[in-house]
Amino acid sequence: MPSMDSLSDIELIELLRDESRQAFSEIYSRYWKKLFVVAANKSGSAEEAEEIVQDIFISLWNRRKTIEITTSLNAYLAVSVKYRVIKLLARRSQETKYTNHSLSFASEAVNSTEDWLEFEELRSRLEVLVANLPEKCRMIYKSSREDGLSQKQIAEAYGISEKTVEAHIGKALKALRTGLGLILL
Repeated sequence: MPSMDSLSDIELIELLRDESRQAFSEIYSRYWKKLFVVAANKSGSAEEAEEIVQDIFISLWNRRKTIEITTSLNAYLAVSVKYRVIKLLARRSQETKYTNHSLSFASEAVNSTEDWLEFEELRSRLEVLVANLPEKCRMIYKSSREDGLSQKQIAEAYGISEKTVEAHIGKALKALRTGLGLILL
């Protein structure tokens, strides 16, 4: 029998169908480097290119008995590389989209948590400042801001003039702005 390297691709495929390991080794030797170079150039990754080529040869061996090659072996293997690289690039694209979405979501979650914590700190500080207001000023401020009463309603409830209500609210707001200003700097 002639040496494997002198056989045509068609003859090697026939021997491969008969489970010839030598025929498989010859096909591997003839095409591995060529397929690897194409896969590496298209994928941009030597590791992924090596994996693609190995998968093609594993598939060739696993389907050796049923494989039908209607073109040349060279064309068949080139198309196999092409489709596997396309699948790889599509998977990479999906992974990139997923990663970007995950990073965006994580960033929003971190910002949301930071915003909530800052709000809670500000709210706590505001409660302390309101509690430290003089009693009458605090009661009028709470009636205005927390209970939503108008200045006229507050004046009637406490039996004071609207101008006095306005003065107490103004005093409260000035104290709160000053106290909160230190935090917001």
